[in-house]
Amino acid sequence: MDKSGFWKLSSNYLIAFTVAASAAYAGTVAPDLDKMQSSNQPVQVIVQYASAASNAATTFALNQATADCGNQRIASLASGDLCRMTPQAAIDLAKQPNVKHISVNHTIQSTGTGVPVYDYLPESLHTNPAAAALAALPSKAGTGIGVAVLDSGIYSASADLIDQAGLRGHSHVIPGFDATGEGFQDDYGHGTHVAGIIAGNGTNSSGPQFRNNIHGIAPGVNLINVKVLNHAGASDDATVIAGIEWVINNQALYNIKVMNLSLGRGVFESYQTDPLCQEVEKAWQAGITVVVAAGNGGRYQRTNGYLTISAPANDPLVLTVGAMNTKSTPSRADDLMTSYSSKGPSYGDHIVKPDIIAPGNLIFSIQDPGAVLQIADRSDIVPLGSLIANSQSPALSTTYFMLSGTSMAAAAASGAVAALLTTTGSTGLTPDQVKARLMKTADKFPPNSRALITDPTTGQQFHLVYDIFTVGAGYLNLDNAIVAADNTIDPAANAASPTAISTGQLNAQGKLIVNIVNTKSTVWGDSTVWGDSTVWGDSTVWGDSTVWGDSTVWGDSTVWGDSTVWGDSTVWGDAGPPYANSTVWGDSTVWGDSTVWGDSTVWGDALSGAELQGDGQTAITSY
Repeated sequence: MDKSGFWKLSSNYLIAFTVAASAAYAGTVAPDLDKMQSSNQPVQVIVQYASAASNAATTFALNQATADCGNQRIASLASGDLCRMTPQAAIDLAKQPNVKHISVNHTIQSTGTGVPVYDYLPESLHTNPAAAALAALPSKAGTGIGVAVLDSGIYSASADLIDQAGLRGHSHVIPGFDATGEGFQDDYGHGTHVAGIIAGNGTNSSGPQFRNNIHGIAPGVNLINVKVLNHAGASDDATVIAGIEWVINNQALYNIKVMNLSLGRGVFESYQTDPLCQEVEKAWQAGITVVVAAGNGGRYQRTNGYLTISAPANDPLVLTVGAMNTKSTPSRADDLMTSYSSKGPSYGDHIVKPDIIAPGNLIFSIQDPGAVLQIADRSDIVPLGSLIANSQSPALSTTYFMLSGTSMAAAAASGAVAALLTTTGSTGLTPDQVKARLMKTADKFPPNSRALITDPTTGQQFHLVYDIFTVGAGYLNLDNAIVAADNTIDPAANAASPTAISTGQLNAQGKLIVNIVNTKSTVWGDSTVWGDSTVWGDSTVWGDSTVWGDSTVWGDSTVWGDSTVWGDSTVWGDAGPPYANSTVWGDSTVWGDSTVWGDSTVWGDALSGAELQGDGQTAITSY
């Protein structure tokens, strides 16, 4: 994970809130903007219109509102405008009939951080011994597929990303779109690391003198460099939205089938009104599988890491990925869940997330010499002794370094999607079919699985329960996904993640009963799609009574009022969250008919069985 002060897709949380429309407005405003109305400090806002083109009255009102702070419209967006005005001016603007919704233009950051034994990530995606052995060397997987990497840029001069035709299937880096104005180079180092996980070809570690060949999952893809994070690994909603819009508009030109978003922020409103979430949905509906890092908030103590899924990972359409620890071995048998990976359900909307988990801890990948991350912490650079056979040299390499976080896990999943889309019988899969296939074929964990993780630096211990909000549908298994054509859903089906609804009732063991239900916007018609054991595993045991019996999960204002976790309290607010009303979260009529998913599912049934002892992990300070 990046060692900057802000959270990378593990430290930046985007948590979804459902926004209730107020009768005071023709449109709606995000809850955090509504709370700022007493401030005279201008802020950047994103104005969404009810129709594609604003009418004359709204344009006039917008010009009046922006004139209040001496500024005009900053930029035109796909479905609205980026403006700078006072919170009160924005609230007044929302009264105009053609304004649909107004949100704050939030800050966004990358989601990886980092420290040496090789991670064996490519091998860890396989359970078939022969396939795992082949994965130890780069392949031509993903050939012809365009993967858009929306990040801090890509160091395209790395030999691991330069096509060397005739040797192996190597990746091309295509300069796509720079939304930052800084150029396509990667001054931060995060995007290059992500790109290497997806498509590095291993040139810099090729030969008998090396312990391992360090390469990506799909070296045959074309990497489309879409720079949305600046030299410090930071961005904002409008910049990322501009990057996504470019990808959508250029999808056919570069055959873009996959979009990787190893970035995120906090959740300030429902995904249904959040402009960033709406933009990723637009990409998904255009036929692009959008892969998003879950976030790195799993160590948040007040909720045991639950409710920390970031945005836009909280959107039900996208494929949200949590992070697994490979324990630096090629076998999956000793792999453990990481302590920092964000857990669901999403805040406010209570979407069941993550969808799957993939390797993301201490991942070796391409280094961008001189980038911020390499300079900030030299211990993240892979020493030569970890690369060269029969060497214990502590000297630092100039080619590879290590990061941890759900950023890395998302990149692994993006590579897997590209590989899947180039296998016989799977080339025409829709994003929903890809998501359902990966979830259905993911490895399930035994009932009552738990792990105890000890931080080697602080000695702090983290007790993990492998429940649906921690591991989702299970551990990504590329072998299963490739051969399981019978797990392909109808191309017209929608694989949106379901919603968790608290019944307010406890079972005989004192655990909260939770329904997994369809939302009204989802078109699943068959409860067996998400309701049977082929997706979630055999166990209905989810969670611990210390979590699910505590109101902090379902609406305790202390989650959002704690500035030490969520950032400046003036942004998050010190009042209770806008979704604490039990009539919203406790009434299944809000979320749809619970009969869609069948009988109530018990997420917190009795826990038993042996406790897994895990090795320590480095502390995570940023995404």
